[in-house]
Amino acid sequence: MQVSETELKDFILDSGLVSRKDVDAADVEAKERKQSIGDILVSQGALSSDALRRIKAYVLGIPFVNLKDLKVSFEILSLIPEPIARAHSIIAFKKSATELEVAMLDTEDLPAIDSVRKKTGLKILPRLTDDASIKHSLLQYQKSLKEEFGDLITTEAGKLTVVKEGDGQDISGEDLKKMAEDLPIVRIVDTLLRHAILQGASDIHIEALENEVIVRYRIDGILHDAMTLPKAASGGIIARIKVLANLKLDEKRLPQDGRFKMETEADKVSFRVSLLPTYFGEKVVMRLLRETGEGFTLDALGLHGDPLERIHHAMKQTTGIILISGPTGSGKTTTLYTVLDILNTPDVNISTVEDPIEYQMKRVNQTQVNPAIGFTFANGLRALLRQDPNIIMVGEIRDAETASLAINAALTGHLVLSTIHTNSAAGAIPRLIDMGVEPFLLVSTLRLVVGQRLVRRLCDGKEQYTLDKESRDKVAPQDKFEAALGALTSEKLVKEKVSLDALPFYKPTPSSECEDGYHSRIGIHEIMTVSPAIRDLILHNGTPDDIEAQARKEGMLTMLEDGVYKAARGITSLEEVLRAVSE
Repeated sequence: MQVSETELKDFILDSGLVSRKDVDAADVEAKERKQSIGDILVSQGALSSDALRRIKAYVLGIPFVNLKDLKVSFEILSLIPEPIARAHSIIAFKKSATELEVAMLDTEDLPAIDSVRKKTGLKILPRLTDDASIKHSLLQYQKSLKEEFGDLITTEAGKLTVVKEGDGQDISGEDLKKMAEDLPIVRIVDTLLRHAILQGASDIHIEALENEVIVRYRIDGILHDAMTLPKAASGGIIARIKVLANLKLDEKRLPQDGRFKMETEADKVSFRVSLLPTYFGEKVVMRLLRETGEGFTLDALGLHGDPLERIHHAMKQTTGIILISGPTGSGKTTTLYTVLDILNTPDVNISTVEDPIEYQMKRVNQTQVNPAIGFTFANGLRALLRQDPNIIMVGEIRDAETASLAINAALTGHLVLSTIHTNSAAGAIPRLIDMGVEPFLLVSTLRLVVGQRLVRRLCDGKEQYTLDKESRDKVAPQDKFEAALGALTSEKLVKEKVSLDALPFYKPTPSSECEDGYHSRIGIHEIMTVSPAIRDLILHNGTPDDIEAQARKEGMLTMLEDGVYKAARGITSLEEVLRAVSE
């Protein structure tokens, strides 16, 4: 059922939301472009899309529902699976014996209505709603699923068969296998993994204590307690994880590493498993690697302005080394894959050697190392050089042999990308020299070093404030704020001659939809180009501080300065920047 343009225009005017002058101008433009007057007003920002929906609902006589005020039971909500609800913006909220009321953004989405009708066998009554209601209801899915997972784990833990260890005697491998196949254990582990995926966790920690087992998730870089399980569950859970990761069941005295994969409706996730013997039993840490890694851009990762230009310039080189540095979990691999994705064109051959392959990329020859059989980074890199590559990606430079081979590959006409564990961009240079790389070879090959950390993003309901000089001095030196203000001014994000006292910063405001005021993460970076002056410092054994000082003279923003820049833009908070960057 369509709304006529005349009716829509009259009702928009009657609503008083838009002036007659704007409506008349939009009407002329709509006729010229052969578009709806409503769409023109929304594109101009004169009318919100939600307000337009409400007006259309009124004209058509379709009831409008606000789901933010409704608590929908999970039984009704789950009649439409979460992936379908998210994809089609359709939420089930009220049910009778024969009818189901659904809230939608587009009541003319007949395929979605028909799909729900076939699935439920009920008559579907479409109701119009707004974006905020859909977002609220999608969060209800997650909260309801969390509650359901918690109940399921509690129920299954009560059904466990307790296998007691005899006086100092270990449980046999056969008994451990039976424990791993025990139905409650299978359900608990499966639920734990799905719950972690749903929560957006990057790591799962399962820690055995004296009388209980604690499960913690790392979400947006911060560890959170997820649940506490009875001690009786420990042996079975660890045995189950060992079965999934193809590890030795009866080996409890030595560390073990393995991996396995799991698919849900929305995600394909690879789990990297590490087991470590502790006093009260084995500790398990699982790293979650989502295999839907395409689609990143350097802008989305947090790069901007001059630093972004520096990376693009280095990527245009056909030889040399580009390094990404930072501690574990700082997003180095994601940045590396994003650069690879940009370089991945039909006219180049890209080969990688990794441990493990974290994202699978089309048209890239990816090789995984296997130290157990002697296939190391160095051996893999040596073999790659015989495969006629243009671009080589080495997962990590961690020893002298790999460093030497990477340098030689860069000298012989290849572009080499890799990561290195250091605390700053300048710190990568003494680290490579310490590995045995000659300074004169380093200055011939190293093009660019990216230092990075991850900070949590602020949610929308953030609180604005300003800092006086005394407050700023407690956070960072004056020159750091001045450098950040300079970047904001050059990118025209603040007006010329804005004083530091007027620069806005933001605090997190927790809410029901955003528990601690933060959601997801973004990078803060320092991009160091190896200029002639920096090459001279490397040859004369300059310290990391000397190298960083020179890079700052040449326009490099340090990680702290980039963090202050992002804090002033409202992307993150100063507290979060200071947490991530220890100065």
